[in-house]
Amino acid sequence: MSAIEYRYIEPLDVLFLRGNKLFGDPGSYGEALIPPWPSVAAGAIRSRMLVDDAVDLGAFARNHAEHPTLGTPMHPGSFTLSGFYLARKRDGEVEILLPLPADLSVSRGTDAALKVSRLTPQPIGLASSYPLDMLPVLGQGARRSKPEHGYLLTQQGWQAYLRGDTPSTEQLVPSSALWSLDARIGIGMNAATRSAEEGKLFSAQAIVMKKDVGFLAAVSGAQPPKKGLLRFGGDGRAATIENIDTSLPTPDYQAIANAQRCRIVLTSPGLFPHGWMLPGTDNNKRVALPGGVTAKVVSAVVPRAETISGWDLAAREGKGAPKPAQRVTPAGSVYWLDELQATPEQLSKLVENGLWSSPCEDESRRAEGFNRFIFATF
Repeated sequence: MSAIEYRYIEPLDVLFLRGNKLFGDPGSYGEALIPPWPSVAAGAIRSRMLVDDAVDLGAFARNHAEHPTLGTPMHPGSFTLSGFYLARKRDGEVEILLPLPADLSVSRGTDAALKVSRLTPQPIGLASSYPLDMLPVLGQGARRSKPEHGYLLTQQGWQAYLRGDTPSTEQLVPSSALWSLDARIGIGMNAATRSAEEGKLFSAQAIVMKKDVGFLAAVSGAQPPKKGLLRFGGDGRAATIENIDTSLPTPDYQAIANAQRCRIVLTSPGLFPHGWMLPGTDNNKRVALPGGVTAKVVSAVVPRAETISGWDLAAREGKGAPKPAQRVTPAGSVYWLDELQATPEQLSKLVENGLWSSPCEDESRRAEGFNRFIFATF
């Protein structure tokens, strides 16, 4: 397995983490996206690496200069963002924080106390357009409750989840304890004169991170900077980067291989050729994943599709242009697999490589950290 370098990124200013919705017209409103796409971290780290190694940024953007591990924009090198997470420092240690996977639900009971519940696959006994054999069902008593939103899993809760346990309420953290939103006013600028244009005011959300809250980036195939500053997110706001010696929770690959069943949980958005379905899925819902892993997809819970794009600095001979808008399967989507045929080594290797074929369909998006996932107990 390739060595993974971990870097803790902590903002020094408010962050503008923009989604895919256009804004900037008079009266428009730019919503923030948190956690941001992994490409935000990949771009910030790679830009710093180019500067540190004295690479001509203009020549690199035009594909006229090559970096040993970043390659060129057209032909990326070995650099891969293999993980990107919200994180916080506690007692000198960094722990990751993850949005709830789609098969977990938080609600309040009759006593107003929080409760964490799991969706479990059940055989379908009625006519339905659901295409898989088993329907994910949330078991509730006679008194139903509405789901609560805005909670994340602690690293301890994430470890319990991977084992197949239901996390406790003590393993939840509200987003209000991690960040707040701050509306900012923007002014439309004339590109030629660099002066404000009359009547062009718009609003945008800024993210104000709480103290000791930031992000953890996992990089393989390259040596990212160990300390210093980054230009992070929209407007290039300042953030520190710091080398971290840590390890993240991992599933029990041997137990999963022995059980011949598992869950696949997306930890970053998935760019799949057939919408929400895992790559390599046939008409009988059997899936052949890279590395020789085969199984049958028996159930899935997938939130509404999202759209990613971004700004490509290398387009048009280095002049820049928007990246193509692409529909993605959201992070947190969960797939239940049965009749799994794989060795622990194959499972581990698949997690290392992500859900990409060989040769890779999109080297640029792979380097940016998309199609990352983890196995969990079924």
